[in-house]
Amino acid sequence: MKRFKILHETSYHFSGWVQLLPHTLRLRPREGYELRIESSILDISPAATLRWRRDVEGNSVALATFNGNTQFLNIKSEIIIQQYDQTPLDFLVEDYAVNYPFTYRYEDKALLLPYMDLAKNSANRQLADWLDRLWQPGEKIQTFALLLRLNQSINQSLAYRRREEEGVQTAEQTLSYGSGSCRDSACLFMTAARQLGFAARFVSGYLYSPATTYPFGQAGSTHAWAEVFIPGAGRKGFDPTSGLVVGADHIAVAVARLPESVPPIAGSFHGPLGANMTVNVWVTESLQGRFDAAD
Repeated sequence: MKRFKILHETSYHFSGWVQLLPHTLRLRPREGYELRIESSILDISPAATLRWRRDVEGNSVALATFNGNTQFLNIKSEIIIQQYDQTPLDFLVEDYAVNYPFTYRYEDKALLLPYMDLAKNSANRQLADWLDRLWQPGEKIQTFALLLRLNQSINQSLAYRRREEEGVQTAEQTLSYGSGSCRDSACLFMTAARQLGFAARFVSGYLYSPATTYPFGQAGSTHAWAEVFIPGAGRKGFDPTSGLVVGADHIAVAVARLPESVPPIAGSFHGPLGANMTVNVWVTESLQGRFDAAD
């Protein structure tokens, strides 16, 4: 088991006095048998009324509403988690799905359809040509090996580019530019996997990156990757930014069929145009039984 502290601070400074409209916050990691939350503190200034709910994907969403006018908005989330996903490669694939291609069972496919691209958009020649170089019909390959090949191909062929602007590049744009952010690479992986007949979804969360394995150059960051449903193994995460399988250093917060559906913070305001935003994220590990001020 690993223990992490996640500190996520977002500050907005407006050009004048504004009235804040409701904001949605997706900052709380997804709990399960692989991840448990020890403690969670959400500090918002000016003061807000919070209402928590689960969305259709089971993500934890906080709705913050405000009274009065303000010239700033500060949101600070501090969460301590226990992460148990230490052996991401310890799984078995159902016999019928060991080798690619395969067809999902009817009872599974009924639930997976929204995450699949059954239309097989052949008009998208750029993506189709790229996939043709990745795998050709008739080639014998195991399902997991093909997904690893896709993951590593994106990592090896694209340059990482940090993008501060909102939105996600399409798969075609990312291929054309030859670069993208982590969410762009995740979107490309998801789109390509769907074209191959897999059920895939987008994941946003945090990454513990203490060394130079990842290109972020800081102690943790927000991050994005993709998950594919593999019969017998369940939903397995793939991080095309690093080319690695998702494991203990990846902390999922929200999943979605569409990448633009799960921003960490979303909201609006009434007032003069113009605002400066500052975001800082730290993900730190501790082997102690608790965190102290030095962590």
